[in-house]
Amino acid sequence: MNEETLLDKIKRKIDQLFSSGLSNPTEIAKKIHEDLSIDESIRTLNHTRANVKYHLDYAKKRKANPALAQACEERGINFDNVGIAWNKDKHWSIQFRPSKTGPTFEEMLQDHIDQIKKHTFNYEKIGRQNYNFPCLLVIDPADIHVGKLASSFETGEDYNTQIAVQRVKEGVDGILRKSSGFDIEKIVFVAGNDILHIDTPKRLTTSGTPQDTDGMWYDNFLVAKKLYVDILDKLIKIADVHVMYNPSNHDYTNGFFLADAIKSWYRTCKNISFDVSISHRKYFKYGTSLIGTTHGDGAKQQDLPLLMAQESGKLWSDTKHRYVYIHHLHHKISKDYHGVTVEALRSPSSADSWHHRNGYQHSPKAIEGFVHSKDNGQIARFTHLF
Repeated sequence: MNEETLLDKIKRKIDQLFSSGLSNPTEIAKKIHEDLSIDESIRTLNHTRANVKYHLDYAKKRKANPALAQACEERGINFDNVGIAWNKDKHWSIQFRPSKTGPTFEEMLQDHIDQIKKHTFNYEKIGRQNYNFPCLLVIDPADIHVGKLASSFETGEDYNTQIAVQRVKEGVDGILRKSSGFDIEKIVFVAGNDILHIDTPKRLTTSGTPQDTDGMWYDNFLVAKKLYVDILDKLIKIADVHVMYNPSNHDYTNGFFLADAIKSWYRTCKNISFDVSISHRKYFKYGTSLIGTTHGDGAKQQDLPLLMAQESGKLWSDTKHRYVYIHHLHHKISKDYHGVTVEALRSPSSADSWHHRNGYQHSPKAIEGFVHSKDNGQIARFTHLF
């Protein structure tokens, strides 16, 4: 076994004195010289004091980071040489600097969690009044296509992200004004349905069709998110809201990510509920009304009533007024199929170059809303034209 050097003895003595509560470097240096019978000249004492101060800094750091010190010891690592450390587990990978007087790892982790909570939006629950004749309002801004680009020089009408946002906000406000004479106790807001124009950074739809676009894909994603938040913040002040999301052909993946992000945004809100599954058809019961929504690019219109009966289960037998609102076509079609009304809704978006060239002009452009009573089904409809 190697004989302990004087430096090793000094380090060991520093640790002992520090552990006993002594922390002044000068006092520790004098005590070391006394106990180890070292020359007590001013020059030697100052040299020892410098070593004490240096070693004391690391002793304090070890005391402030016991878990890290133990981990270094178990791995044969000199703790005094550790300037930056990583802590990794199945949930986190955190880089940190060992502190001389700072918090423990557990305290740092808790502080990190507390900081995240500070940035969580908290919505206080809004109490609602009871109505003698309560109604449901369905607001369905169909096929918004945030990011679509059209030029009036070619198509006769401009369309871009700014116009899309402006029309949707104006249309929702218009539906709210027109329906203000009804006692609205619940709002169904239909989301998705080509809210975004593209699904990839290469300006392609989900299936790979190139598109004329306004702005970058990530900017349009954030614009659409803010648009939904602005609308839903307004709606929950009027009544409790249920969001029904429909996946669609232009933005099958990013549209779902957007819907899930909006759901997460309102995770603390008690006045809003969500159905953001990737299912292509969604159903909602209000009184004696059964309301279905789908994008419209999948099952044929004439098959939707039978699909509703098969997929909605008990909701079908508990209702007598049944409606399916579809999108995708951008123009109005409404037809009754043996007691189920299937209705395609208008879109606020303008035709782009490809649609204009091939003659797919749809007019008028609009956002639509519907009022349902508990007993009599759809009793009013509103169209906000552009």
